[in-house]
Amino acid sequence: MNSTAKDLTEQTVTAAVVESFTHAPDPRLRELLQKLVPHLHAFVCETRLTLLEWETAIEFLTAVGQKCDDTRQEFILLSDVLGISMLTETINGARQGTESTVLGPFHLTESPKRANGDCIDLLGGKVPCVVTGRVLDADGTPLPGASVDVWQCTEDGFYDVQQPDLQPAGNGRGLFTTDGDGAFHFRTVVPSHYPIPTDGPVGELLAATHRHPYRPAHIHFIAEASGHTSLTTHIFVANGPYLDSDAVFAVKQSLIADFSEVSDPALAEKFGVAVPFRIAEIDLVLEAT
Repeated sequence: MNSTAKDLTEQTVTAAVVESFTHAPDPRLRELLQKLVPHLHAFVCETRLTLLEWETAIEFLTAVGQKCDDTRQEFILLSDVLGISMLTETINGARQGTESTVLGPFHLTESPKRANGDCIDLLGGKVPCVVTGRVLDADGTPLPGASVDVWQCTEDGFYDVQQPDLQPAGNGRGLFTTDGDGAFHFRTVVPSHYPIPTDGPVGELLAATHRHPYRPAHIHFIAEASGHTSLTTHIFVANGPYLDSDAVFAVKQSLIADFSEVSDPALAEKFGVAVPFRIAEIDLVLEAT
């Protein structure tokens, strides 16, 4: 049976595309696509997007994909600098537990399993640092046997995957298990602030918009325990630069921690470090599922 094609116009094409997804069997996929299309189309209409600008956008997104590899995730980086990662984390974050923040583009390699008290600084940094913490239920009950995945940059601001010829794989990384009191601790160095990678299309975007690429100093954590929602978060080093202008918008006041200097020889002996050293504490509070 013959049918007559309808001429789509600026006023009717959006509805036609939304209608095309009506029979998607997955209701959530259908909802996401039918909500996304009107927003995208409205942007095109509002800005009167030109063909050249659209072609440039396609080329940019293609370049973002081409920059991704086993140790680099440029799409996460793009999501981060546009604030989408942080917005999604905020929408889905805990209401009772520790505040979440972005995963970042460097959680791409498996952290080596380490015992409590181990050192994740394999380079022998100048000033040792001890990080102690607990994994707790929202009511304050310790969670023994919880996993705590940790990763950070060096005191010079580089992750191991950025310097494979200078850093051993797994430097600055560790997968810890909490003890019977829900506690964990490890030795490391105080990380530095650092620029996110700028040698790709995301860096070009920042340069074109006169935005700086720097992140304040921080240590990443993923805490997981049976019966609880996984938590992805940081602790940020207090009083450091860029706390008020993080390139990926991830700083929250509750996550800023003092890395205090300690000169007590007895405490240094307890943790197996020399004096003076720095110490930071964090409680990772998980919500029950």
